[in-house]
Amino acid sequence: MAVRVQREDFDPGNELERLSAGNHDIGGVASFVGLVRDVAGGEEVSAMTLEHYPGMTEKLLAEIEAEANERWPLEASLIVHRYGRLAPGDRIVLVATASAHRHAALESCQFLIDWLKTKAPFWKLEESGSSGEKWVAARATDDRAAARWKQSSDKDEAAE
Repeated sequence: MAVRVQREDFDPGNELERLSAGNHDIGGVASFVGLVRDVAGGEEVSAMTLEHYPGMTEKLLAEIEAEANERWPLEASLIVHRYGRLAPGDRIVLVATASAHRHAALESCQFLIDWLKTKAPFWKLEESGSSGEKWVAARATDDRAAARWKQSSDKDEAAE
């Protein structure tokens, strides 16, 4: 289980290799790499700057990761999230989960992605040649994606 918040780039292949190295109980690894797009809301994006509060960010990401490990039987998990000024095509985030079975790996990876979008304390400032700089607002689609995991949690608690 690992969480890293860093300015420097990462190599997804190396990260995934380290995640499962030597653990032969792992039957499936699911991963997601988020990239900076060059268009958002129909406008060209020339760069994106991600800001965060050091200490608080890592703590919250660790809590999100711990929740995934409580919900699914994971052998390993990893969240790497970058901050700073990034250009279109740059990697922003890597989320990876490993389990004995693909179902747990795939679901937990999607859970982490959805919850990072709504709960992780990152602020994004997009730069555009035509409209200057603007802060990225929360999106209702991200909230809806995360809501299904909340509902799932509530159903689990009611069944106990």
